[in-house]
Amino acid sequence: MHPARSLGTIASMIALKNVSKSYHRKRVLTDISLQVDPGEFVCITGLSGTGKSTLIHLLAGVEEASSGRIEVDGVDLRAVPPIAMRLFRQRVGVVFQDYKLLSHYTVRENIGYPLEVCGAPQAAIVKRVGELLTELKLTRKADALPRELSGGEQARTAIARALAHEPMILFADEPTGNLDPEQSEKILKLFLGINKKGTTVVLATHDAALVDVLQTRVITLDDGKIVRDSRGSYREHKGQTHQILEEQPEKRPKTAAGARRKVRITAIGS
Repeated sequence: MHPARSLGTIASMIALKNVSKSYHRKRVLTDISLQVDPGEFVCITGLSGTGKSTLIHLLAGVEEASSGRIEVDGVDLRAVPPIAMRLFRQRVGVVFQDYKLLSHYTVRENIGYPLEVCGAPQAAIVKRVGELLTELKLTRKADALPRELSGGEQARTAIARALAHEPMILFADEPTGNLDPEQSEKILKLFLGINKKGTTVVLATHDAALVDVLQTRVITLDDGKIVRDSRGSYREHKGQTHQILEEQPEKRPKTAAGARRKVRITAIGS
């Protein structure tokens, strides 16, 4: 299997095999083994400090493991040539917990930035950014700076930027952590819609109500280890493992996540 073709043309399976991660001799993740298949919607849950963000970064290729293997379609990322690794990272979207919007860029410029970095033609950038501004209801804020946006608008801008290059996988780290229940519900619907279109979604959250709405695969971390990997709501399983999520009383309608399927990826401007 050619690494560049595997990492860049089809929604890929990512696997962690006995992966551990330490920072300055402090162990954050211990012996993590899991697989994320194309088209899945996966929730990673756990309290703050249990390793959710670190696991997202490892899956996304943002950080390297201290030990173990991270594979994409059976290819060890450590053996992938730099040019193919860049291609993989360009096919992955990441929504960070603090959004990391460029403060001196407008909403329009923030969304288009990944395409500029990839060298996409200007006409393709304008077209794609316009589509995302409309889809995420940001058209009226297109020329606003991040500081002029509400929390929900900042979240939608970060999601739009992560989707700009049509990623095969979207990773999101606590995207609703700073939002009220109404805004959180809107963001949740966005992720469900993205998944139904074929993009694999891996979402880290401590929100038990959100997990219950999704009714999808749940991976629970405690002290840097996986203590649960199953499907269904949080409340259906909390008797099997101790309660580690922060409950929220709001009720939200149940919505089914998208089905698994492989997705052909078309590069912007091609």
